[in-house]
Amino acid sequence: MLAGLRPLLVTSRYDDPAQKVFFVDGRFVVATGGRGVAELSDEAIYLAISVRNAGSGIAVEHGWSLSVDPDPRSAHASPDSFHRLTRDLFIAPGDVGFWQGALREPSAAEFAAARRTIEAREPLTIDILYGDQDGGQRCITRFRLTPYQDAWLASVGRHWMLDRPQPR
Repeated sequence: MLAGLRPLLVTSRYDDPAQKVFFVDGRFVVATGGRGVAELSDEAIYLAISVRNAGSGIAVEHGWSLSVDPDPRSAHASPDSFHRLTRDLFIAPGDVGFWQGALREPSAAEFAAARRTIEAREPLTIDILYGDQDGGQRCITRFRLTPYQDAWLASVGRHWMLDRPQPR
């Protein structure tokens, strides 16, 4: 591991290029700069966020957790309970990329809660677990998707460092 080369995910800028996000079932969405996607079908909920790596190391996304809790100050879930990504997503330092996730169990409580929240156009909280290309320096960044007009605006509320002391 190279000391000091740490990834740090933040929202992308509004003028960043749009990200084409393909899902394993053939569905695709477009996440534009500074925004996210929350789309519903009968079989799945598709989520995506355009992100930027503001750190100095390659960001490797590991997993994610969704919450409909209206309090963005709540604690993050255990990293062991995060949904694992279907594919490897790497974001170079200073570059833009995306995060994606899908819920595919309509009978699950998490699916029902997410569906209600998206249909009601209420905010979603998504915690993304990631680290460096060596599997270390794990971090969780809390993103918030807030509906605005016909879009979902993305913002960052908190970063938790899992493998080193907290910055505050």
